[in-house]
Amino acid sequence: MSDPMRFYYQGQVQVVDDVAPTRTILQHLREDRHCTGTKEGCAEGDCGACTVVIGAIRHGQLELTSVNSCIQFMPTLDGKALFTVEDLKQPDGTLHPVQQALVECHGSQCGFCTPGFAMSLWSLYLKKEQKTGAPWRKEIDETLSGNLCRCTGYRPIIDAARRMGELPEVTLDQAALASVLHDLQRSEMFIYERDGQAFYAPRTLAQLIKIRTVKPNACLLSGATDVGLWVTKQMRDLGDIIYLREVAELNTIVERHGKIEIGAGVSLNDAYAAVCRHYKDELTEMWQRFASLPIRHIGTLGGNIANGSPIGDSAPWMIALGAEIVLRSSLGQRVILLEDFYLDYMKTALQPGEFVEAVHIPLPRAAVQFRTYKLAKRYGQDISAVCAAYAISLDGDKVSDAHIAYGGMAATSRRAAKAEAALNGQIWNEATLKNAMAMLAQDYSPLSDMRASGAYRMKAAQNLLRRFWLETRPDAPMAITSLNTFASRPLTSAENAP
Repeated sequence: MSDPMRFYYQGQVQVVDDVAPTRTILQHLREDRHCTGTKEGCAEGDCGACTVVIGAIRHGQLELTSVNSCIQFMPTLDGKALFTVEDLKQPDGTLHPVQQALVECHGSQCGFCTPGFAMSLWSLYLKKEQKTGAPWRKEIDETLSGNLCRCTGYRPIIDAARRMGELPEVTLDQAALASVLHDLQRSEMFIYERDGQAFYAPRTLAQLIKIRTVKPNACLLSGATDVGLWVTKQMRDLGDIIYLREVAELNTIVERHGKIEIGAGVSLNDAYAAVCRHYKDELTEMWQRFASLPIRHIGTLGGNIANGSPIGDSAPWMIALGAEIVLRSSLGQRVILLEDFYLDYMKTALQPGEFVEAVHIPLPRAAVQFRTYKLAKRYGQDISAVCAAYAISLDGDKVSDAHIAYGGMAATSRRAAKAEAALNGQIWNEATLKNAMAMLAQDYSPLSDMRASGAYRMKAAQNLLRRFWLETRPDAPMAITSLNTFASRPLTSAENAP
C-alpha cells in the first residue's frame, strides 16, 4: 500500500503523493512549487547551481549536509528536511549573513551560480554552532568544491566565506528541527507508488532481504550519483526501485579482527574519513580529489564499488589492500575478495536477489608499503585517466608479497599479475623495478579515449610504479613518505589563518 512522502520544508511538514518516483527534487522545486531560486545547470551533479541542504536523522542525531538536488529523487526526502536559498531570508526581510557577505564582497556577477554557493556556504555557516572561530581556507575550499563559477574567479566568494562569520549571528534551531524529524521517522518500510512504478525504502536488513527476494530485478538505489544520471541524461525507465540508504544495518562502521567493516549505505565522505584515520598519508589526497563534497555526502562506498565501473577510484586501492566484499540475499551471506567481484566491463559477481551488504578493508600492517596515485586532466573532482594502487610486503630488502592494481587500464579494475610475479621474491631495486614495469605491458592493453591515449596510460602506469619504488626503496630519503605531497603537508600560518 502506497504512503505519501512527508518532509519538512519552509517551516512545516509537507505531504506529497502526486509526483513520479523518479522526479528530482530540483524539478519539484522549480516546476511544482515555483521556487526558482535553485537553478539547473548540468543536471548531473557537477556544477552545484542546484545545491540545497538536507537535514536527516542519522544514528539518532541531526545531520545537515549540502547535496545536489538535480539527481536526488523526491521519495528520498521522506522523513527529512529540505532547505533552499528561499529559506535564508530572515523573518524581517533582511538578508542572511551568508547572503550579506556575498553582497559586500562582490561574490556574485551574473548570479546564476550564486544560490548554490549561498547554500554551500550556509552548510559551512551552520558549523559555527558546533565550534568557534572562522573557517580555514582549506575548509572553505572543500565546502565549495562542488560549486562552479565562470565570472568571479572565486576570490570574492572565498572572501565572503570569511566575512559571513564577522556579521551578526543568525542561528537555526537545530533542536526543534531534530524533534520534528524524529516524529517523521518510520519503523516500517516506506512504499511509494505512482503510475505503475514503486519506490521501496526498507528500514532494516530483514525488510531489505524480503523485498529484494520479491523484487530481484528492481533497481537498487543508494546515492543516485550514477543512477540519477540514467534518468536526467539517458531518460531511462528504472522500473521499481529499492532505496538502500535507510537500512540501519547498512549504515555502520566497525573495526574488528584487523579490518574496517563499512556498511554499503555509509556515505563516501564518512567511509573515507574512517579509512583515512588509519591511512592518512596514503589516502587523504584520494579522498579530497574523489568528488565534490555534495557528491561525497550522498554517494556511498558500497554503491561506488557495486556499479563495476573500470574508472571508479575506490576499487584499485581496496583491491591492492586485499579488501573483501560482503554479498547478501535470502540464501545467506557470502564473502569474496573484491578483486573477484569484477568479471568484465560493468559485469559483477552479483547473483539474482543479491545486494552488497558491506566491504571489509584490512587495517595497516607493519611490513606493508601502500600508496595510491590518481592522474586526471584536472586536479580536483575529475574522472581518472589512470588510478594506481600498490601494496607490497618487504622482508628486509626483498619483496615477499606484491599487490598492484589499476583503474582505467582495462575493462575492470584489476591486479597486474605478471608485474607482481616479477617482483615477488626479488630484491626491491631498480633492476627488479624495470622488469616489473616491462611486465605491465603484458598485463594491460589500455584503450584510447577522450581522457587519455592508450600509450599515455601505459607510460603513466609504468612511471607511477617507478614513483612508488622511489618512495619505498630501502634507501629512500625519509622525507618521501607518501604521494600526498600537497594534501598532507602542514598548512602555513597564512593558510591556517582565518
